[in-house]
Amino acid sequence: MSFKKELVEIIEPRDIYVGDMNAPVTLEEFGEYESEACAKANEVVKQILEEYEGKVRLNFRHFPLTKIHQKSLKASEAAVASAQEGSTQFWQMHNILFANRRNLGTTSLKLYSKEAGVNNKKFLENLVDAMYGWQVQGDIREGHDRGVKDVPTFFINGERYNGKITYPELSKAIDEALKSKKKKAPAKQRA
Repeated sequence: MSFKKELVEIIEPRDIYVGDMNAPVTLEEFGEYESEACAKANEVVKQILEEYEGKVRLNFRHFPLTKIHQKSLKASEAAVASAQEGSTQFWQMHNILFANRRNLGTTSLKLYSKEAGVNNKKFLENLVDAMYGWQVQGDIREGHDRGVKDVPTFFINGERYNGKITYPELSKAIDEALKSKKKKAPAKQRA
């Protein structure tokens, strides 16, 4: 008797976006859930997504600093697990994790998943088994390849952002990215 192994397709963090999929500006953040600086940046990002609705989309990449924050790795895995049910659940979980960044034990993560609307009955089992660990490790590797050393680190349309992470500064950089997108847009031909 042979057993057929069930193949589970996992949505990778690089494919999880919040905001309009066709937005001309992609804001990419490498961050983690225990960091005070990332929590503050998240408030700025929420404001950006609201003010630039339809013009900016966010891709959050996981870069847990496990030497400082031991629970950030499992929190990142919990966010990836939530994303498997949709970007709404990911975004809800993402914000809940930041709001509770001082309480990210495995049991708490399970409770937060319910609050975020995740229905996976094996959520806790998947966390314990590190089912989404490879995806988080993939983000860490990519972050290292792109020169990320600390969190939060932002990229706007693939270009590293080196300014302050405040609404005025980040919005100025997004305005510049929007202007350069308009300049590069091909002129429509007349029939």
